[in-house]
Parts: sequence; C-alpha cells; structure tokens
Amino acid sequence: MTHTTRAANLLAELEGLNEQQLRRLLVEHLTRQKLGLYWEASAIERDAALNADLVLPRLVEELSCSPSPQPPLPQAGEGWGEGGFAHRNLIIEGDNYDALRLLRATHNGKIRVIYIDPPYNTGNKDWVYNDHYVGANDRWRHSQWLEFLYRRLTLARDLLTPDGVILVSINDENRSRLELLMDEVFPGMRLGTMTWRTRQGSNADQSCFLSVDHEHVLVYGNEGFSFKGFEKSYEMYGNSDNDPRGDWRSDNLTLGFSYKERPNLYYPLLDPATEIVYPPNPDRIWVYASRDRLKAGQALQAKAMEEFIELGQILFPKEQRVETWHTMDELLAAIDRGDVPKSGKTPLLRRDLPNLEYWVGRPVGFGRPQFKRYKADLRNQTQPLSSWVVPTFEDGGYEAENSFVSSTNQEGARVVAEIFGDRAFNYAKPLSLIKNLLSQATRPNDIVLDFFAGSGTTGQAVLELNAEDASTGSAQVASTDSTSSPQAGSAQVGQRRFILCSSTEATSKEPDKNLCRDVCAERMRRVIKGYGGKPGHAGGEFAYLQLDKVEAADAHFDIDAAHAYQLLALKRLGVVCSVPEGAVKRLGRVEDCELLLCLEVNAATLETLAQWPQRTGAARLAVYSSRPKSLREQLAARGIEANCYSLMDALMSGQMGSAI
Repeated sequence: MTHTTRAANLLAELEGLNEQQLRRLLVEHLTRQKLGLYWEASAIERDAALNADLVLPRLVEELSCSPSPQPPLPQAGEGWGEGGFAHRNLIIEGDNYDALRLLRATHNGKIRVIYIDPPYNTGNKDWVYNDHYVGANDRWRHSQWLEFLYRRLTLARDLLTPDGVILVSINDENRSRLELLMDEVFPGMRLGTMTWRTRQGSNADQSCFLSVDHEHVLVYGNEGFSFKGFEKSYEMYGNSDNDPRGDWRSDNLTLGFSYKERPNLYYPLLDPATEIVYPPNPDRIWVYASRDRLKAGQALQAKAMEEFIELGQILFPKEQRVETWHTMDELLAAIDRGDVPKSGKTPLLRRDLPNLEYWVGRPVGFGRPQFKRYKADLRNQTQPLSSWVVPTFEDGGYEAENSFVSSTNQEGARVVAEIFGDRAFNYAKPLSLIKNLLSQATRPNDIVLDFFAGSGTTGQAVLELNAEDASTGSAQVASTDSTSSPQAGSAQVGQRRFILCSSTEATSKEPDKNLCRDVCAERMRRVIKGYGGKPGHAGGEFAYLQLDKVEAADAHFDIDAAHAYQLLALKRLGVVCSVPEGAVKRLGRVEDCELLLCLEVNAATLETLAQWPQRTGAARLAVYSSRPKSLREQLAARGIEANCYSLMDALMSGQMGSAI
C-alpha cells in the first residue's frame, strides 16, 4: 500500500467520525509523543471492541468434571435453591479477549498469578487469532501482534491482586518488543527475566551458525509480590573451635569497589596479636571502616573493623609467608618482580598506589584475612530465586542452590503423548518449567490464570502442586462455610485454583476443530482420573464454560436466568454450579448473609423471600432483582430487611469502559 493510498484511506475514515471521536484521536496523538515502542493502533477501535457487547458465561455440564464421590452439600440453605456441586476451577472456551472481558467483571483484583505462553509472531501463521493473514515480510506484522497482546494484557492487568504477578514466556527474537510492551502496560512493575533452555543444541539454524536454544520468562509484579526463594544450605557452617556463639563459616572481607571509589575503606589491616599488617586490595576495599579513619562528628552504620577484631570475628592467617622490606628500594624491587601479596592474580602493592612508604620496615603478611560469619547472625534464612533455570541435562554439573531445574520442550511433547497416546498438541511447554514457576510464585490458596492455556499444562501443574501440599503437610485448608465450594476443607490438599482460557482454533478447513474441548479439557479430565498408571488427583474438578455475547441494548431481553446466575456466582463467590429450580435461586452465603437471585417479583416470590431468614437461619438477605427498589419496599412492609440490588447493573458492571 503506497503512502498516497494510505493517506486517502485515512481521510475517508476521518470523514465518518463525530466530534467526540475526533477529539479522542487528537488526545491520543498528542499524548503519544514518547520514547519507547510504537505500533499501528486505534484507541477508537479498542473502545469499540471492549464495549461492543456483553460477555456471559454458560455452563456446559456434560463437558465439566466433578469429583467422585461428590462431597456433601453445605448445611445452610440446603434444599432451598442450592445449585449442587460448586466448581472452583474453570476452563473457558472462546476467544481469550472475550474471556478476559468476562473475568474483568467477575475476578477484578482477585488473580494472584498469571502465566501465559502467547503466540511468538514468528512470521508463520502460528496463531489462529490472526483473522487477516499477515505475511512474514509484512512491515505491519509486528503492529498487529503487539495490538493483539496489548488489548489482552490491559485487561489482565486489572485482574491482579495487590501482590499479584504475571509471567510471560517469549522467544529471543521477540523478547525486546514484548518487554517494551509490558513496560507500557505494567509501568514500574518489571521484576526481571528468567532464561531456560528449550533444547540441548540444534543444527536447525544454520544461516549465521548461531543456534538459539533458549527462551525467556518475563516477570512483572505488583509491589507486594516476591518469589519464595530457597532455603539456604548450611553445609559450609561448622564449629571446629567450639565457639559458644554457634556454627560459623569463613567469608570474604572485601567489597567490589576500588580505592579511588571508597578511599575511607582503603587502609592497612593490623593484627594486634602479631603486629603483622595486611595490605588492602586496591580493586576490592575492606567491608568495614576503621575507627582511626573517622572524621570529626562522623558515625558508623555498622561495627568498626577494630570491634570485629576484638570480638574475634576477623580470622587472620595462622601459617603464611611474612616479609619485611627495610628500604623503599627493596619494596619497589619486589613490586617490579611481582613478589608481593596478591589476591588471586591481583598484586596488592603497586608503584602507583598511595602511601607506599607505610609498608617499609613492617612485617607484611602474604595471606588474606577472612570474616567469621555466624549462622545465628543471618538475617534471611532463604536465598533469592536465580534468573537462570538449570536444564535437566546440566543438573549437578555446577552449584546452583537457588535455581530450579526444568526439562526442555521434549518433555512437553512427551507428557502430552503419555496422556493422549499421541502428539495431540504441538509446542506444549514442559510441565517441570510451569510447575516450578508456580511453586515459586503461588501460595496454597491462590488463583492461577492462563489465558493462552493451549493443552492445559498450567492446570496440570496446579493440581500436582496441590497434591504435593498434601504429601508435605503444607496445605492451608480453606474455610468450610458456604462461601467456599462444598469440597473446600474436605480433602487435605492445597487449594490453588486454575482458570484456563483456550480457543477452539476452528478454521474454514477444520470447522469442527475444538482444541479447548478435545485437548485442554480432556487432558485435565485424564489427569484428574489418572493416566498411564499414574494416580489421579482426589477432589480434582472443573467447570467447562462457553461464552455467549449479547448487545448491551438487548441485555434486558436476551439475558436469561442461567446467564445471570453463573455471572453472579462467579462475581460474588468465585464458583460455578448448575442453576437450581425455583423462582428464587440461592447463590450461596457470605458470613451470615444469603445471596439470592429473583428474576420475577410476585406474590409467590415475596412469600418465599419472607420465609427465607427463618428457614435458613440467615441474619440478612442480599437479593438481585430487575426491580430492586420495589422489592425492597415490599419486603420491608413484611418486616424483612434486605439489601436489594439491580440485576442489570450487576451484570454490566466491569465489562464496559475505556480500553486504555
């Protein structure tokens, strides 16, 4: 497309915009002058896509999975509109943009960990979301990919808890673009990048004789997030001298600054017991300051070196070479020969260093003092997670106490083949990678979202971590009141929940293809029941949801009881269950308040609501209705105090707004 053609098309587009839309474009243009990533996008198109319609959940019971045997129903309200088993795990079929629009209305601020493995924009048609094929050499390919991700990431951002984190896999080719995009969507939230090996060497990339064998996981989190890290190893600690202060180890006594950067920490260290002096390293000065070098009025933030010496925490060498140079000429000759104390290969005395005359006539030690570090003085009993993921084939080859081990992409393909008997899905991430990431990022009660779920590896990782909590006794059992699912607290397993969003990936050539149903959900079903001789996961379950969309103007007519019930149950209780019979439908209970849905307000429903507190023991009622004001007044006339809410306001809340 030529520049002239594009300009003509733009003018034609502007002709059709109203004043408000033109103002919107102008504001966007004037505020976009910045340093960073730029791509072709339209704020008007973003808003139109976000507000085009309402997204409503529909439970497909025959594709859902419930534990067997099912746990008993809760006592409160039993037989009064209880919708049966309450699913806490979700598999959502459909475009993940629509799924995220729904989740923004139901799970805003509730998701603690998001992991995604989005399409990598390799130039091939590697993602079916691309409705208009963009060629490998098309200059706008990156714009379409970036805008595709931008719209989804901005929705995902609103789902995170105040201490939430999003982990995003990406290849080396597109890391820089995605990182800049993430900086824009999640400003100030960048925590780092992890690197892992995807394969054990390859001859696939021969053009420049550089084989890219690694990928990245970008980590962006809110202020309160941190990885668990690893417990420190104390094998190097001991107490060979029976020190009453406990186990200790010898440690380095220097800092990575030169004598020019920290001149106050560059001084001779004297052993008062032997009068031997030790030259400082000009490239790595002492950690602690000397009392003798303090200026008037200056205070130390830590103990002085002399105090540590008095406490016996400076370990001076017992057996070493000691040399005395009686004249400056002798010292300079030794410097020129390189016959002076060294740290590694670094000479500690050089002609260019200050105060060389100090070392003349004094016994100079060739050994290096060490610091006696006590285990009891350690502030942190854990060490941070390393950004380097150790590949399985290198495990044990070097010390990596703060790294976890992950297999290559071959494991991902192998696990899928074990579950299905064939390669039902290509390019699955290794289970060990996702499981270790979630083990570090999650707590036992977190919700984990993957809106590029693919074959469902993330869901399997969540179930396995929950099972491991049970075996190690680290599970935090959820409350057994009716705000949780009926099975909560009945099984001694972790309570992490998963939400997996996957599309059908149907095309004109394969109209019946359904990746979500036939791979993602089926994988989870087989993992829950057990496969290949491996045991299943007790209590494992999920609700299978499909998405219906209705025009906002038609919502009053097109939203039925099932839509309303599921959306409210997700929003208020985080669960999905079959819709109960009756005009008054019980959603559940929050503390002493019964949550109810009442589509019709008539004499029969009023009588049912009036009897509800006495029959269920509830202190309060919260009722969603199409006529909240009238319902509240009529219940008050019967002596029943109830909080009545507009059903339409509740259903539309969270789905409309600006895309920025």
